[in-house]
Amino acid sequence: MDIKQNILETIGNTPLIKLNKITKDLPCLVAAKVDYFNPGNSIKDRMAVKMIEVAEKEGKLKPGGTIIEGTSGNTGMGLALAACVKGYKCIFVTTDKQSKEKADILKAVGAEVIVCPTNVAPEDPQSYYSVAKRLAKEVPNSFHCNQYDNLANRLAHYESTGPEIWKQTDGKITHLVCTAGTGGTITGTAMYLKEKNPDIQIWAIDVYGSLLTKYFNTGVIDMNEVHPYISEGFGEDFVPLNYDMSVIDHFEQVTDKDGAVMARRIAKEEGIFIGYSAGSCIQGLMQLKDRLKKDDLVVCIFHDHGSRYVGKIYNDQWMMERGFLDVKTFKDIVNGRIHKRLVTVTPQQTVAEAVELMRKYDIEQIPVMQDGEPACSVSENGLFLKLFSNPDIKNKTVETVMEPSFPIVAFDTPVERLGSLITKDNGAVLARDEKGDYHIVTKYDIIQSLAK
Repeated sequence: MDIKQNILETIGNTPLIKLNKITKDLPCLVAAKVDYFNPGNSIKDRMAVKMIEVAEKEGKLKPGGTIIEGTSGNTGMGLALAACVKGYKCIFVTTDKQSKEKADILKAVGAEVIVCPTNVAPEDPQSYYSVAKRLAKEVPNSFHCNQYDNLANRLAHYESTGPEIWKQTDGKITHLVCTAGTGGTITGTAMYLKEKNPDIQIWAIDVYGSLLTKYFNTGVIDMNEVHPYISEGFGEDFVPLNYDMSVIDHFEQVTDKDGAVMARRIAKEEGIFIGYSAGSCIQGLMQLKDRLKKDDLVVCIFHDHGSRYVGKIYNDQWMMERGFLDVKTFKDIVNGRIHKRLVTVTPQQTVAEAVELMRKYDIEQIPVMQDGEPACSVSENGLFLKLFSNPDIKNKTVETVMEPSFPIVAFDTPVERLGSLITKDNGAVLARDEKGDYHIVTKYDIIQSLAK
């Protein structure tokens, strides 16, 4: 029988999966090391358990103790799983930048979670680094893992991630691409692979707002490089001790937007539901595609699962609020039409006149205007039903057959929002432009817009 003794025995041996659509224009094979197959849904499970094992061996973590750590969420999950099995308590300190899902998951497995502000310096008493250090001094029988400077972090990847990739590629890997955060994953994996083949290229993917890229290129820690960024799980405002820059060949920075958009593409086109850093990892690779050759074999690290980002990069509203989606709006539809003039009628015109306007301009919806403002509406479908039951109604005025007015929205309302306003009983939406003139968008306008 193959029965695992506990959940920790399922960590590692994650699959290497070929990417097909996203990388179809690259000259070589690209495969993803999909580490969300770990029980905690991230690569951090590997080093979390290793840090605990080393701390136990060194006598720093004793029975019944409390594990304290500053985490963006994934390391905390790995530590929490180990704590459940081994009987420890957990206090995790995170930032308000991290997704709500991450904090909720940590609480679900029994951890206490403290949220600190993001936009403060590491040495600030409010930073999650400082709070974690303070708690480690205040809480009796506690151990501060400090994943940034704890070399058990990179040791975990030297012992597991690197050997797995080497074995899975039959030693043919030529490039490792990995986002750079604590430095443990990229450094530990690189150290093992470089021992096997010094020619393997190690490409670190960083985010704008992090100081790691400039430090790699110049050896200078320049705090002027640091500014707030939205990307999660990688990039730093200091240089963790886990880094050994000598095993890294290149640093490449990507934008918050490009990483988020790429993550969504991978989910839709490859069926691999990954987190923010994986999208940034592939985006960085695409920016470096001109360096690749036909016989290369590239391995990209996919750190975690997309379920932790459903309220962020997989939420259209969140993406639109940050300008990350190239969203079409009411204005875009109007500007893309040949005929922009709004066809209207007044309540005093006849039904026959309204029908003639529909025929002349090939439209189905007409706003009824009173003193320059929308009062109600008439539609082809509504008029058809009335004319069918009473043909003489064509000589009556529009006010006798009027339907409710169309909803009025902002001129820059996204197309996706317009779609929810158009129903069986309401066939159009109105909006005013910058000059104060009204325009109309129908369901057919939306269909044509989305089909382009």
